[in-house]
Amino acid sequence: MKLLDARRDHYRRLAREQGYRSRSAYKLKELNKSYRIIGPGFYVLDLGCAPGGWTQIAVGLAGNQGRVMGVDAAYVEEIPGASLLRASVEDKFLVGDIMDYFGRRINAVICDMSPSVTGNWSVDHARQIALNYSCSKVMDKVLTSGGNAVFKVFDGDYSEEFRRYMDGKFSRTKITKPKASRKPSSELYLVCMGFRR
Repeated sequence: MKLLDARRDHYRRLAREQGYRSRSAYKLKELNKSYRIIGPGFYVLDLGCAPGGWTQIAVGLAGNQGRVMGVDAAYVEEIPGASLLRASVEDKFLVGDIMDYFGRRINAVICDMSPSVTGNWSVDHARQIALNYSCSKVMDKVLTSGGNAVFKVFDGDYSEEFRRYMDGKFSRTKITKPKASRKPSSELYLVCMGFRR
């Protein structure tokens, strides 16, 4: 077995053993350890949350005083401690539904979203970044001043453009790749700290 496959299987097995719905849960764990995107008592919105691994991690990090909502167009099985909303990020009622649940602006937006991959790299990359722009429009309306965000980005022509766009909204941004990400994978994570309203 190649080292890469062994590592992939390690995270998959760990997720199964620890009750997480996806190996990507470990990506958020690692990102949070490095950047403290989510802290105790945080109100957190997970956009594109299916199957729910990031939502599970967010619930644990935010604790009893926090609140977590996961949003996805696909059905997501109930997650203890989180509210789940079946909706598209393009839904015109989404921001109202989010604000109704939280009752105030929130501390963090997390987004591990991917389109249905076609195998045509330039199409998939463009669609993934377009989804991030849609998520950022929701974020603009719900994130509090000083809040944090993290976005998955497929590395390519438009990812640097998206980062520059986020640079205008946050005090600090950083592109990183967690160990739980597969090495050949083009996915990176854009961590954004200190939202400027």
